[in-house]
Amino acid sequence: MSDTPLYDSLKSLEQRRPLRFDMPSHHGKPLPYFAPADWTALDWTEHNATGDLFTGGDCIEAAEQRWAERWEAEGCLFLTGGSTEGVHTALHLCCKPGDCILADRGSHRSLWNGLALLDVEPVFLPRPWDGEREISGPIDPAAAEALWDEHPEAKALFVTSPTYYGVLSDIPALAAVAHRHGGVLIVDCAHGAHLPWVGLPTPCQQGADLTILSAHKELPAPGQSALLLYRGFSPERVRQAGRIYGSSSPSYVMMAAMDAVRGWLDETGAYAHLTQTVLPPVRRRLERETAFRLTANDDPARLVLSTRGTGCTGFQALERLEQADIFIEMADLTHLVLITSCLDNEADFDRLITALHDLFSPAPLDLPPLPTPPPLPPRVCSLRRALFSPREERSLKDCAGLVSAEQIAPYPPGVPIVLPGEQIEKKHLAYLQKIGYNISQNGIVCSLPPAL
Repeated sequence: MSDTPLYDSLKSLEQRRPLRFDMPSHHGKPLPYFAPADWTALDWTEHNATGDLFTGGDCIEAAEQRWAERWEAEGCLFLTGGSTEGVHTALHLCCKPGDCILADRGSHRSLWNGLALLDVEPVFLPRPWDGEREISGPIDPAAAEALWDEHPEAKALFVTSPTYYGVLSDIPALAAVAHRHGGVLIVDCAHGAHLPWVGLPTPCQQGADLTILSAHKELPAPGQSALLLYRGFSPERVRQAGRIYGSSSPSYVMMAAMDAVRGWLDETGAYAHLTQTVLPPVRRRLERETAFRLTANDDPARLVLSTRGTGCTGFQALERLEQADIFIEMADLTHLVLITSCLDNEADFDRLITALHDLFSPAPLDLPPLPTPPPLPPRVCSLRRALFSPREERSLKDCAGLVSAEQIAPYPPGVPIVLPGEQIEKKHLAYLQKIGYNISQNGIVCSLPPAL
């Protein structure tokens, strides 16, 4: 073939034998439950023999029900548009235009976009800052209770658990808060599809009404494979809502993979082997043989490494590793975040540890402790108006007093400092500059006056 820049680029990368600790969690290895020919042989469209995702009563619904049983939910909907599709479907099930919800400030941008599309207004629940670990901590149920008392009209509480850094919130307590107020608890569990296979309870078991999973983030499944698990909603209503946000041509390969990977994980115990046998000595070797230190988190399959002992920021370490064909999921100013997979083996981790040892020498990072994020900015207009209004690009340093049309969410804390519709103030720019964020780069602002 000729003139195939994307294909050629990916094939060239494949030939370099990259070491991957990112998503999709198959890390480029063959799917153990698929034969090579399955990728085309299983690629169908809707027929009586293959089922219809949004009709029900067929083999697809039977496969979804196996997931619901495994997670102790009442029902499940396969998603082939990633967790974004699940977030928008969940919002649709809980809210109508003009409603409000309580929203974890540390949520994925799909939430903000979904709220804008549905014209639902968030009341933000802040993420506490953990200065010792230099990451955001779990949502405080008491804070959620107090905020709901202030906003009794709220229809739902939306939280992210686990976070990118593997931090879990107290889902039973948050579910109790939501249900006391007659509302619904939505859990973005995109980074937790592996929870029952590593011995952790699922949000469904703990009282969540709607739970969104990204199968591809933590399980060996194709990119965009995701699921919505639910209780208290009829399958017909969920499928009707899903039809609005999902493709009318969902991928049968992705749905078959989600069905097969569940059965394969149950049969093999692959995640128990990873977390109980493979990773414990890896963690000890990382501490003993490299300049990195582990940052504690709640996910036994998530490696979060502090770079403070390496003399490098996380961004510098990421760049150095990519030059050595080692690709990790995410870096922030003082951390590297690695997604490990049940397909990773001892040789993969040997290669990683050798690279970390050879590329980084012990040295202090000349960086003061990260400051506590600033107070939330004032909201000037709705998310919807901010995203759909005319906009312009300006250097962030010149944006004080203007209304942002996009989120500004540096890592850490991984929580938006400014969201669409909020006014950018000098204190937010000062914080960004203090943590090393480039405020000379362009930001997108609304063509709105500073106050309305």
